[in-house]
Amino acid sequence: MSTTVLGLVRASHPEPAVAVTVVAGLLALGVGHRPSGVAVVALTVLASQLAVGWSNDRLDADRDAAVGRTDKPVASGAVSTRAVGLAAGAAALTTVLLAAAATNRTAAVWAAVALVSALSYNWPLKSTRVSVLPYAVSFGALPAFVVLALPGAPAPPAWLVAAAALLGAGAHFANVLPDLADDARTGVRGLPHRLGAAGSRVAAAGLLLAATVTLVVGPPGPPSWAGLSAIATAALVPPLTWYAGRGARRGVAAFRAVMLVALIDVVLLVANGRVV
Repeated sequence: MSTTVLGLVRASHPEPAVAVTVVAGLLALGVGHRPSGVAVVALTVLASQLAVGWSNDRLDADRDAAVGRTDKPVASGAVSTRAVGLAAGAAALTTVLLAAAATNRTAAVWAAVALVSALSYNWPLKSTRVSVLPYAVSFGALPAFVVLALPGAPAPPAWLVAAAALLGAGAHFANVLPDLADDARTGVRGLPHRLGAAGSRVAAAGLLLAATVTLVVGPPGPPSWAGLSAIATAALVPPLTWYAGRGARRGVAAFRAVMLVALIDVVLLVANGRVV
């Protein structure tokens, strides 16, 4: 495999790209898609994630170089800005064409909304007070696309879309926590940076708890014991972790705590998608 290809793989933000794609595929399976439908959903979401990841590294190349991010292929020179820019454009076009050709018009619109919203975070909203908005919109649009891509499916329930939006918003604050110092050095001033580390920890935990509650009480019928246990975990784990941590460890511990809650929310999201 060539150096450029390896660089493009690394620049695509492979871990979150794969994670979001897997969640979308599992949700598609849960709501009743056939294997071919699951594949279409997964490929569309993967193309969208690649477009977002590549455009992010293209736009952040100078910032990443300024703080010595040798793990970033564009900043380190392992792949050119032109190559990653072309790859981002091709992936974005593939997202739109695949959704339009293989699903239906309504589902394709939601796929495009998710893509455009995510790209708007990379530029120009990343350094603004509304930096959380693209995360909320894109994550909320994901289950809408998955459900509406199913032939004959009704509109997705409001609680499912709301829970996904809350999960996305919480993930934004959690994702930024480890990079607050580097971001501050290069002038990034999104909402988490304005709230600071403590405020972002509280925002992440609160939003993820709200997502958990919505996923547990939103579906028809009484909440299950597993759901109530998930709410208790989401409410107790983050603050207990913060008090146990000290100094720099507190930031790492907070990030891991909210990621645990996010994982619980993802499991609930996939499981509760079956009620659609």
